[in-house]
Amino acid sequence: MAYTTIDKPTDYFNTKLYTGNAVDGSGTTQSVTGVGFQPDWVWIKSRSATKSHYLFDVVRGATKQLNSNNTNDENTGTTSLTAFGSDGFTLGSEPEVNEQNTTFVSWNWKVGGSPSSNSDGSITSSVSVNQTAGISIGTFTGTASVGTVGHGLNAVPSMIINRTITSDGKDWMTYHHKNTSAPQTDYLALNSTNATADFEDVWNDTDPTSSLFTIGDSSQNNTGSGTSIFYAFAEKKGFSRFGSFQGNGSNDGSYIHLGFKPAFLIIRRTDDGDNWVMFDNKRNEFNLTDKRLYPNSNAAEATASSVSLDLLSNGFKLRGTDSQINNASGSYIYMAFAEAPFVTSTGIPTTAR
Repeated sequence: MAYTTIDKPTDYFNTKLYTGNAVDGSGTTQSVTGVGFQPDWVWIKSRSATKSHYLFDVVRGATKQLNSNNTNDENTGTTSLTAFGSDGFTLGSEPEVNEQNTTFVSWNWKVGGSPSSNSDGSITSSVSVNQTAGISIGTFTGTASVGTVGHGLNAVPSMIINRTITSDGKDWMTYHHKNTSAPQTDYLALNSTNATADFEDVWNDTDPTSSLFTIGDSSQNNTGSGTSIFYAFAEKKGFSRFGSFQGNGSNDGSYIHLGFKPAFLIIRRTDDGDNWVMFDNKRNEFNLTDKRLYPNSNAAEATASSVSLDLLSNGFKLRGTDSQINNASGSYIYMAFAEAPFVTSTGIPTTAR
């Protein structure tokens, strides 16, 4: 039995910590290295200060920035992230990503490099895709009418995040295949604490397929002539998982099996309003894992045993009782990427933390 499709997950995802070195307007730059590959998607957040999340990708261009915690339109920041490099990225003097003596975390994914045109759907998309890692990033122009968009994964996406980026006030519309019993009818917003909502006009009540996903005529993610960005993910054994669990309200919480040692984890309660909660294996190098950030908030990193868990060799175990991750009657979804598979394709087991 094959335990994994990817023996070295760090070839496709890695977390890199760094400290800013620039005074705003000084012209100071910084090359952040040690990622291990040239990233195609970089997500940066200050740990020690109240600052927005900054998302950069190869499809829109390195200097184009979005914030997951708000609904501002895309901005070009010539002093923020300025280039993707062979082992990381280069920053300018923008304090939101490189303020002197401020600590930051960057999450980095290797996708498919420069985008290419995809005409699988009724709406043509421009897509960078890595079928091995199950990650696709793409843009398309909205029509304000029901349509289909090609994602290039050659596998059914388990999660899709879609956002109109040329207009303010547009939510980060999120599909997750375990959100409810009929996930194609529902959505969550990455920038919001609102509970799952049922809205036909988002995904047109249609499941994604191995080649495309459907968008309804909602102006949130299909504005006429507006540009949208999407991030789509298909599960890959030993590398990524997009699942669900029920809370039990106990500090001896549920164990959630992933089949790999997690490097990155986002948890979201779906049946009530709450934060999206982010953990990783670098900000906490050992258990308890309690250093958290929120994609929907610009808040600095916080710690609390009530919002904590253990990252294990083949999954994670809830230790906190806070409703953000473990309400006694709560329903939750998660997205997770691996540090290492539980067992490699050659039979080598991973070690626990």
